[in-house]
Amino acid sequence: MDRKAELKKAGPKMNHEIRAVRMRVVGSDGSQLGLMSREDALERARQEGLDLVEIAPNAVPPVCKIIDYGKLRYEQTKRDKENRKTQHQIKVKEVKFKPTIDEHDFQFKLKRAREFLEKGNKVRVTCMFRGREVVHPQVGQKVINRMCESLEDVGTLESSGKMGRIMHVIIAPGAKAINKKTKGENHAQSENK
Repeated sequence: MDRKAELKKAGPKMNHEIRAVRMRVVGSDGSQLGLMSREDALERARQEGLDLVEIAPNAVPPVCKIIDYGKLRYEQTKRDKENRKTQHQIKVKEVKFKPTIDEHDFQFKLKRAREFLEKGNKVRVTCMFRGREVVHPQVGQKVINRMCESLEDVGTLESSGKMGRIMHVIIAPGAKAINKKTKGENHAQSENK
């Protein structure tokens, strides 16, 4: 199947793909042309050199518009791109350690988790038990609690620990972290001007 056929299948029905016998038609200038048969609407679109595109297929009767299909697709992709630009996707980053973690390693992992939270991402703090370590879950719990307490200024605990061979909690960015992020973005935008 070629690229044009894929685009047509993904988008709204147009021209001869429309199966409705009668439809409400909107002109290329936005004016209401009223109820028409499919053949009359197709003829009208052909006279204007444009396409008949079904914009509300679930309406009774369906609503079709006389418009340039390529222009419609272009404007739709432009709107979608603009919407994606404005939304921030929250990702879940993970920081893993073992219950017998050294102080320096703990501080390094703490620093990374803090960076993730300040960027607006969630952090999953995971403690993995190997072999006989699973007999002493309180050691791992102590390390996780210490991590959570150290990150209280930039994040809030979202879900508490799950127990097993792996114990984990999820920390969401707090209000302070989000404020820092927006201040940083505003500062960067003001420097670019």
